[in-house]
Amino acid sequence: MSYLKQKNKAILQMVICASLWSIAGIFIKLIPWNPMAIAGWRSFFSLLTVAVFLWKWHMPVRITKRSFFNGTLMCAVFFCFVAANKLTTAANAIVLQFTSPVFILLISALFLHQKFRKADVVAVLCTLGGISFFFFDQLKPGYLLGNCVAIFAGFLMGSMFLATGAAKDDERMGGMLLGHFFTAMVGIPFTFITDAPVTGTAVISVVILGVFQLGIPYILFALAVKYCPPLACSLIGAIEPLLNPVWVFLFDGEAPGMFALFGAVIVIVTVTAWCMWKDKHPVESAGSVEETSQYRGR
Repeated sequence: MSYLKQKNKAILQMVICASLWSIAGIFIKLIPWNPMAIAGWRSFFSLLTVAVFLWKWHMPVRITKRSFFNGTLMCAVFFCFVAANKLTTAANAIVLQFTSPVFILLISALFLHQKFRKADVVAVLCTLGGISFFFFDQLKPGYLLGNCVAIFAGFLMGSMFLATGAAKDDERMGGMLLGHFFTAMVGIPFTFITDAPVTGTAVISVVILGVFQLGIPYILFALAVKYCPPLACSLIGAIEPLLNPVWVFLFDGEAPGMFALFGAVIVIVTVTAWCMWKDKHPVESAGSVEETSQYRGR
């Protein structure tokens, strides 16, 4: 297969991947369980899906201290993301987590001693300005807490991106499996100690989340990232925060407030434009950060 065909195939895989990621909000809303239980069972089914793929394609997996650390971060991201979807609107949860590239920049500058460029500063300020609009409306205690949890999820995801980028391929796969395993081990017991009615809708929804929203997208991403250009990954990834609230609105009737909607536009446009600018103005010393920003975790 020619490189052009491989590239086009990879882009299509990324489109399907981002579209599947976007169904998280609606199915999480349909499950009347504790967020810990939802995250646990979702990761259980995702773990089975990814494990079957790795076994069938004979992909190497290695467990190290680094993969253990990456798995722990991924586990924290999963719990925070599901909790945020339960505590605030799906739009708020996904858009606020979409700020992870900005946290990558901040972490890199503060702890890895990388220098800011003017465009980086503008991106950070615009993103923070967009985030502030999420707190202008729907300030009920639940939404306020959910917004904070979603921002923290963005921070954790940025940290996970950096840690994952420093790992080798087999360590990365090991960390991904451990992340699902830890989440399942911690979350599933909450099914038995909290109110978790076992209904057909709940069971079907959590299976769909595990297999189609998390497991298969991870596989598609692993296949696509080899040939899909970084800029394309960034732009296609914006499909998720755009579609996620649409599905929730169509099937659940939940709509973000006007201030939150305005803030979402600012955040999505800023992060997307910033990724495009970075692609045209790369920094050699920040290579690992540029590459790492393409890894995602839900």
